[in-house]
Amino acid sequence: MKSSIIVAAATTTCAHAFVPSSGPRTLSTSLNMGLFDGVKEAFGADGMGELDGDRETPIDRWMGWNSKSMDSPQDAVGSKAPVDFIDSMDSQNYITTSLQKPMGIVFEENDSEFGGIFALEINEGSSAAADGTVRPGDQLVSVGGKKVSGLQFEVALGTIIDSTEEKIELVFFRGPAKFLYGAAGASQEWLDEFIKGGEKVEAA
Repeated sequence: MKSSIIVAAATTTCAHAFVPSSGPRTLSTSLNMGLFDGVKEAFGADGMGELDGDRETPIDRWMGWNSKSMDSPQDAVGSKAPVDFIDSMDSQNYITTSLQKPMGIVFEENDSEFGGIFALEINEGSSAAADGTVRPGDQLVSVGGKKVSGLQFEVALGTIIDSTEEKIELVFFRGPAKFLYGAAGASQEWLDEFIKGGEKVEAA
């Protein structure tokens, strides 16, 4: 069963060039196969080659153009991205706000395959409602500069509860969990750099 809690009460509880064969070209079939092999060598078996980890984006993973640095093969996702795809490696798809506690945000955990938490509701009359930045469905990514994406419900929410800042900076991804996590999601390296403007940060 999913867990949810109102942050209003959180303060008190808890991506070889081809060289023609030097042998005799007696069969057109051999020539054609040699050309095909050359293309495979130059660009990879599928014509796309392997992507360096720092050039791979979520759309590359959706299209199956996986990075050579991946530790294990990914399941094929499809030949093209879904119509509603939201790029989690585009900073324009994130929002940032600073709120006082109690915030008035009801958080709920994502399905277990993703982890992390998202804003389920915004209470009327709360500081979050007055601010107007956070919307239901926004995925919580960081709290006060600490990355909380993918963490268990209690741990992620505890980062807000334990904060002693008068106003707590929250960063959200404006999109569904399936585009923040998994094959379509942002790499952890990208998220680290985004949260701290180039600095690496440890998960809370």
